[in-house]
Amino acid sequence: MTHRLRADAVTLRYEQRTISTDLSVSIIDGSFTVIVGPNACGKSTLLRALSRLLTPASGQVLLDQQVITQLPAKEVARTLGLLPQTAVAPDGITVADLVARGRYPHQSFLRQWSQADEQAVSAAMAAAQVTELAGRLLDELSGGQRQRVWIAMVLAQETPILLLDEPTTFLDIVHQIELLELLARLNREGRTIVAVLHDLNQACRYASHIIAMKDGAIVDQGAPSEIFTEALVEQVFGLASVIIPDPVTGTPLVVPKARAID
Repeated sequence: MTHRLRADAVTLRYEQRTISTDLSVSIIDGSFTVIVGPNACGKSTLLRALSRLLTPASGQVLLDQQVITQLPAKEVARTLGLLPQTAVAPDGITVADLVARGRYPHQSFLRQWSQADEQAVSAAMAAAQVTELAGRLLDELSGGQRQRVWIAMVLAQETPILLLDEPTTFLDIVHQIELLELLARLNREGRTIVAVLHDLNQACRYASHIIAMKDGAIVDQGAPSEIFTEALVEQVFGLASVIIPDPVTGTPLVVPKARAID
């Protein structure tokens, strides 16, 4: 297995609050890796470090064997596409203009907007099902529509590695499944996908590799069928459950046990 992206013994903190200490993780090339864990366990912080949004207090994140913080921003953006948990757009921007910003890493003084850029934007909007919204203002859209527009912008970057922090947020169940199926297709076509998900059953169904975190540390990682056990769910989430085969895919299906209500 090869690893274009990895974190080596990183300590991650915000000001004086330490989230993770001496954390190491390698993203398997060509995998659909999903990070799971309870709220505030460090999932999003790890993703921010992997994407160069957060500089480790110690240790280093490597992209193609180079320290990611020392690489030019455009070079990183041509390799890593990031959908953060909260994205901010300029006021008054249209859907088409926002998605087109995904092509910025490919622009230069010598290479201006091209037919290839136009095709990439059109394909990204079609994949995210926002083509009919192209002329609308982002501010006018629902939360679910805006989320799909942000996804289209990331897809327009056409990067070999995609990092997505809770990409199903604001989406109804139909659009959640459509997005995960899209990511699975992109993965089959060769892209490396790293996503933070809260739904354990969706994680087990779509991931080829799962990283389970708690209190800023990795508790276990591996294929869903290998690591997802009732003991792991209890250890990571404090939830008693029964693990059965998913009747559709055969992947682990987490069924919570009922809790007594006083």
